[in-house]
Amino acid sequence: MMFDLRELSTPVLAAPMAGGPSTPELAAAVSSAGGLGFIAAGYLTADAFAERLLAAQKLTAAPVGANLFVPQPSAATPAAISVYAAALESEARRYGVSLGEPRFDDDHWAAKLDVLLDLRPAVVSFTFGLPSVEERRRLTEAGIATAGTVTTLAEARAAADVGVDVLVAQGPSAGGHRGTFDATAAPSKESLDDLLASLVAELELPVVAAGGLMTAADVGRVRRAGAVAVQLGTAFLLADEAGSTPVHRAALQDPQFTETAVTRAFSGRYARGLRNRFIVEHEADAPFGYPEVHYMTSPVRAASVRAGDPHAVNVWAGTGFRKAASGSAADIVAALTGGD
Repeated sequence: MMFDLRELSTPVLAAPMAGGPSTPELAAAVSSAGGLGFIAAGYLTADAFAERLLAAQKLTAAPVGANLFVPQPSAATPAAISVYAAALESEARRYGVSLGEPRFDDDHWAAKLDVLLDLRPAVVSFTFGLPSVEERRRLTEAGIATAGTVTTLAEARAAADVGVDVLVAQGPSAGGHRGTFDATAAPSKESLDDLLASLVAELELPVVAAGGLMTAADVGRVRRAGAVAVQLGTAFLLADEAGSTPVHRAALQDPQFTETAVTRAFSGRYARGLRNRFIVEHEADAPFGYPEVHYMTSPVRAASVRAGDPHAVNVWAGTGFRKAASGSAADIVAALTGGD
């Protein structure tokens, strides 16, 4: 029988956070607490994705979800990438590394679909776009529920046309990358509350609310507005089981960081993180170009982390980052649901 999010005993999803925070331990702990944890496949090889998904499944008897980045055509131009590379040479020298090769790939899309069909997580969600109707059909026939991350009503309608089972409505306060289908479009500023209201009113699909939710009051508000569940990422960044780096954890609690910013500087695609020196100095020069810019800045970001410096690495976080709590994932889930 197909998994139905509405049957969760605790309507809380730990958002998939690619690049480290989403560990098998975090996914399993949230699922074991009655919610749904996710393994993020982004940036991993298919084999590494399979290892992490299988590890999470072995750590809990509860359902586990997975998330894939949907490949989109590159928006990069060689000239713009070259200009940005020249601007970043000072960063490479500062941290004693060379810039990465700005390459394009599809994040091992086909191989990761094969992993899903083999390991069969309860749910797979998609970010940056949608699977084809045929790909969605194969997942459905394998008993895997499908969820489309959307930031506008138009994207939600497209997801419904593909035949997904669930919509994840991502508001503008979300940390990390926006799920916007068009990487070059300015991110929608429509509030989560307004987006949720339009999806609930116009579409028949169940909707999960995401983006900037940090407290039990936030959870209650969107649930009363019709969300069948909530998805939170920043709220779990300080969890004991999260794979957030020490630099990331410290920055979230450091009073020098007072606000977040939406930037292309680290990846070539809009994402929200703590406003640090790198964003201030490079945002104006950063071109569109995902994943080329991601690969180009990767050595600098890794070196910044090794140096314990939060100023040249993407510290992804939503606008409510100050409310992130430390502790076990189970305790965080309990706090988000008022201890119910």
